[in-house]
Amino acid sequence: MLRLYTVRMLKEEVITGKYLNAILDILHFQSSNVWTADMLTKVMAYFHAQEVMFTLSSLQVSIKNYLQNLLYQPRQLLSEFQQLDQQQFQTAMKYLFNSRKHHIEMGNIIIDWDKTREILFQSPGVNRTLFLITLDKCFLALSALDCVDILSQVLHVSAVNYLQPDVIGSLPNVLQEDAFRNLSTVFKDLYDRTSANTQRALYGWMKQILQTSYNRSDFNESTSWVSAENLWILGRYMVHLPLEEILKISLSEIRLFISYDNATKQLDTVYDITPELAQAFLERIKSSGFDMRNTSTIYRLGLLVCFYDDMEQMDAAVARALLHQMIKCNQLRGFQAEVQKLKSQLLNIAMQNQTLNDILGSLSDAVVGLTSSQLESLSPEAVHNAIATLNQVSGWAKSQVMILSSKYLSYEKVLSFYNVSQMGALVTGISTQSFYSMNPKELSQIIRGTTSQYLSDLSPAQQQGILRKIAASGDFSSSVKDIQGAFFKEISLSDLWKQTGYNSSMMKGKELRRSQVNCLAWKFWKVSSVSIPPFLLLVLPIEYLEYVSGPLCVSFIESLGKTEMDLLNPSLHKKNAVLQKVQECLNGSVADEYDVDLLGNLICHLPPAFLHGRMSLKAMATALHQFKLCQQLSHEQKTEIKYKLLELYGAPNNWTAETTLDVGPFLALLSKGELNVLAEKFPDTILQIAKTIGPISSAEELLSTVFESVSNATANIESSITRPDCLGTRAPSSDEIIKLAEANVFWSVQELKCMDTGTFDKNVELLGTVSGFNSSQLIVLKEKAKQVWGSLPDWKSYHIVSLGRTALALTEHEIKELDLHSVDTISVLSQQTEWTFTQARSILQGFLEDSGQTISTLKSFDLVGLGAILCALNSTEIMSIRTAEFSAAVARIGLLFCSTPVLRQFKKMTESVFGTATSWNGSILQEIGTIAGGLNEDELKAFDKNLMPYFQPIAIRCIPPEIFQALSPEQIANLGPENAAVVTRSQREHLNASQLQSLQLALDGARTSTPETQSGASTTQAVQTPAASGAPCLSGFGIWLCAVFTLHLPF
Repeated sequence: MLRLYTVRMLKEEVITGKYLNAILDILHFQSSNVWTADMLTKVMAYFHAQEVMFTLSSLQVSIKNYLQNLLYQPRQLLSEFQQLDQQQFQTAMKYLFNSRKHHIEMGNIIIDWDKTREILFQSPGVNRTLFLITLDKCFLALSALDCVDILSQVLHVSAVNYLQPDVIGSLPNVLQEDAFRNLSTVFKDLYDRTSANTQRALYGWMKQILQTSYNRSDFNESTSWVSAENLWILGRYMVHLPLEEILKISLSEIRLFISYDNATKQLDTVYDITPELAQAFLERIKSSGFDMRNTSTIYRLGLLVCFYDDMEQMDAAVARALLHQMIKCNQLRGFQAEVQKLKSQLLNIAMQNQTLNDILGSLSDAVVGLTSSQLESLSPEAVHNAIATLNQVSGWAKSQVMILSSKYLSYEKVLSFYNVSQMGALVTGISTQSFYSMNPKELSQIIRGTTSQYLSDLSPAQQQGILRKIAASGDFSSSVKDIQGAFFKEISLSDLWKQTGYNSSMMKGKELRRSQVNCLAWKFWKVSSVSIPPFLLLVLPIEYLEYVSGPLCVSFIESLGKTEMDLLNPSLHKKNAVLQKVQECLNGSVADEYDVDLLGNLICHLPPAFLHGRMSLKAMATALHQFKLCQQLSHEQKTEIKYKLLELYGAPNNWTAETTLDVGPFLALLSKGELNVLAEKFPDTILQIAKTIGPISSAEELLSTVFESVSNATANIESSITRPDCLGTRAPSSDEIIKLAEANVFWSVQELKCMDTGTFDKNVELLGTVSGFNSSQLIVLKEKAKQVWGSLPDWKSYHIVSLGRTALALTEHEIKELDLHSVDTISVLSQQTEWTFTQARSILQGFLEDSGQTISTLKSFDLVGLGAILCALNSTEIMSIRTAEFSAAVARIGLLFCSTPVLRQFKKMTESVFGTATSWNGSILQEIGTIAGGLNEDELKAFDKNLMPYFQPIAIRCIPPEIFQALSPEQIANLGPENAAVVTRSQREHLNASQLQSLQLALDGARTSTPETQSGASTTQAVQTPAASGAPCLSGFGIWLCAVFTLHLPF
């Protein structure tokens, strides 16, 4: 009877196309019945008897298409789920979330259930549907504990956050205790992935249930519902408690809470607590009877310790205990100026009647607040004894690392693998020459050991020093496999050519120099247009986008959304065509959160007009977080986002602190008046957001508002300045400088002049990072450095390094007075891009004279350290560089934007390494970068068209227009999309009609060369190397490297 009923129901569901219902009914039937091999045949026979004419194969096709459409249409899936009866819903949830079956069998039909679930959970749209349907139906159909478990799985498996304030209103208001605790734990785990408004909404939901469950008989206006247990349940959401509620918490409950073993763990995570709330909690803890000077109590305070304010008559031991705990305080979301001030006060107390040498190891990360002169006064023995503490500290300035490393190594005498392994982050302070002087086997151990995690933080000169020493030994082949990440890119082409035994496992975790994927797109297309990963269509000619339609639309957008489109570097014309196709696939609008989920990173590229008229407010609420991750939004896009935000949240004068935080960097789009209102209401929030803003050019009004807000807050503090020329002038304080960051640019020249020398000494590195200081401000800071450190010849390397941009104010004569013997000092100076030619020449001459070298004795790491200073070399100097050293550094030199005459001389040097220019192959062109911009007209014309994609984009930009025009139409057509996209306006203006037509072909990714061939191979190299910049794929080694690159791309 049951079987007949089931079959009849199946018949109705199949006729009406409700295949999901039918599948769920079969699965439910199987849970209590055996599905025999002949069952499907009998069902089909019944269908035919009822004149429902299906063949088994046609039914399978229909079901497959139906399920595929549901995968691509998550809104339809939501509708189908909503129409399920309770039994069907229970079955669906069971098989999706609780089934341990790897396969589902229905007669001779076998479904790979593991694979099916994997596909489902990889789809943001399907996950959102499962989340919404669980909220809608689960708590009515299943136990609350089961539903909470399902919600947990859905929320944890997806990178997209489905928790929005309006969704929180759908959460059940009544839950059994265990289910509520479990769901609260889920929300605590997801705290950092939710917006500030959502956090506030979740706090409100938790508060409502906790208040309801609170024993009302004990309730009155003076008592709080916040018990010790409720504080524990709230977890990080305790930071949303109002100040007045905290002050009402029962002292016995506070005492009980702090006594919990897990209280410290919870208080360690309240990263967004404010000073007011923290001090309110500290006051209640103190009032509850805890001894706030007791070490055990201090260790229980978590991040509350960052706002400790009971400083009267404190002894040194308590100060050291507090400092030990305050190493956590750098995790706070703001208030670092206040934290630094507290650390400074505690440091002074901790050092009472003791020397810095005696207590260095007990100061925790407060040592970061020590000035260079204080660190210089330390003995090598003290640094050695404290290394176990120092190697755990983060936030060091470069100059501090240099001093401490020097002290530590002077005690150790010999630089060994063991000594280096003890240094932690201080390893970056080891000089390049010291690395080069090490035993090669010890260096190989460093590459393999725990210190390897810090190798990417070394300067290019330091990395080159390590590699050159290993390369000169016989151990390089075995060491290559242990070189990881970006460090691998520093290995020179000539060194790689000498190695043998490459295999794919050896290359895992390595970072190759940037390639393009045009070659792979054509490879896939040649094999099967159906199998091509949709995002690769982006690099094929525009007409291939016509293949994107129907179900392929979703996979096309989804795969592009997981890719950084800028990495594929399509031309503007191609990009517009792709975005037009995306808009077509979305039916002309971003209607809701499902569309936002699908778009992923693509949302960063939507045209302003589309954002203006085609994005709903519902979608905007979800899209805000994604927009904040976009790296290169245009001014027009930002303007449209601003209007959407105003439409969504209303006028800024009505915004809450949470809305202000959620808007984040887009505050920079508001008017000065709107910003002033927000700064007055939420000064700390505005300060926190401004810290994340880039240079002044992108946020002048916001940074100006921040400067005024901070200035107004300290306007009434009396100045201790007694200098006659500074009376009545506000001088910057350490607190202000730390708070302002980039906004320090608004100090006047006079105010900077009046800065206390101690303040400058403490903050010199931070001031050196301000990108907006003009020449007058930099000169004042330079003069302040002279006041603090004395005459220029007395300056140490760490002094010069700490200047940052301030060094740009040094005159040619002043540079000559400096001690520039260290390549590490030069390496830091060369990072500044605003040197004049005369300044650069002075730096070069100073380095040569002080290090006792000539151009001909420079090693590869010296060349790498000199960086942009090399652009000041003359032709004679360039030709005197040793060939072997130039060869090892050529890739780094190929990143420099030197003048054309200098590039031509570097080109001549390159010929001494790789042979005449006309014999160069693609590998060499990739290696030498901008140096290829020094090729003359005849050399450029001589290159085979199939080598054109191997020119790096930075090289294309460096080719003078009058030389660039010598390229044939065939050569230009083979440039590849990435190279074609960087052709300058001036270069275009020199091209004829035929050349311009070829350039358009290159921009579109047209296939104009034979994929399997490459000519012009150099006799220097026996193996082929990878295609790049839109290059045709090669065979053998080249294809393998091309494939390795694609491992980092979404398929």
